Amino acid sequence: MKHPYRIREIAARAGLSEATVDRVLHQRGGVRESTAREVHRAIAALGQEGFPIDVVVPENTADAVRLVLETELPVVLSPRFHPVAAAVDVLTRARSQGVLLTAPDTPEIVEAIGRAEVPVVTLGTDLPDSKRVAFAGIDQADAGATAAYLVGQWLADRAGEVLVVRGAGDDGEEERVAGFRAAMTARRLIEAAAVDQVLAGNPAIRAVYAPAGNAARVVDAYAEQHRIYDVFVAHGLDDTNAALLRAHKLSAVLHHDLRADVRNAGLAILRAQGALPGPVRSHPAAVQVITPFNAPF
Repeated sequence: MKHPYRIREIAARAGLSEATVDRVLHQRGGVRESTAREVHRAIAALGQEGFPIDVVVPENTADAVRLVLETELPVVLSPRFHPVAAAVDVLTRARSQGVLLTAPDTPEIVEAIGRAEVPVVTLGTDLPDSKRVAFAGIDQADAGATAAYLVGQWLADRAGEVLVVRGAGDDGEEERVAGFRAAMTARRLIEAAAVDQVLAGNPAIRAVYAPAGNAARVVDAYAEQHRIYDVFVAHGLDDTNAALLRAHKLSAVLHHDLRADVRNAGLAILRAQGALPGPVRSHPAAVQVITPFNAPF
């Protein structure tokens, strides 16, 4: 399913100059995202169908990833979604053109990637010891360390313990928490999922870190117990966290551009299959610190 089309053909189909198409295909920059999408649409139209790929991501991010693929790489890629629990089976049986994968770093997953007969690109959570061809996303440990830095700066010399609100342990949570622990050595950390019970038994908690969502639940728990916190750092600028930022219930949200990550992951699969020119390489993303004063709302 490698496309055999010349730049001249793609340019004619897209209604763009050959120079513009060349810049898009070789990622030379200076091209609007909308223009890049037109080039990818033209390639897909010339081939009449998109590359089938398997997408293995957590349920809570599947809709967002699907939306990005539909808007950023429409008809270029034809994704089939699978739950993370099916990762090993998908990797060992994949008959598509590639696998876009968000999964925990376990020996079983790493081994399955090694047996995969198609290129595997990790998204959000990297598996550097595996044979994946590329990674797109942030360094989760660095994100956790950034959160620890912010919490430490906000608390300054004030006494207090830090509550780390645990989730299901997927989607980069373990790496974020590890980075947070490594950077937050001067204070006692309390890691728990049952926020109500922990707050009731620990009056010294003055800061909160939520590496895997649940921020609204934490805010409600504090309100119900008539408690206050000095700083609250969370991850992901979804609608809930945006509302909490507007209300100054969150001090900061660590965010990154999922759209760019998914697009880069999809393009890496296309390059690994030779459908696009250029090297297959990872695309590390920068962590953005969003506050009530620079939030895009």
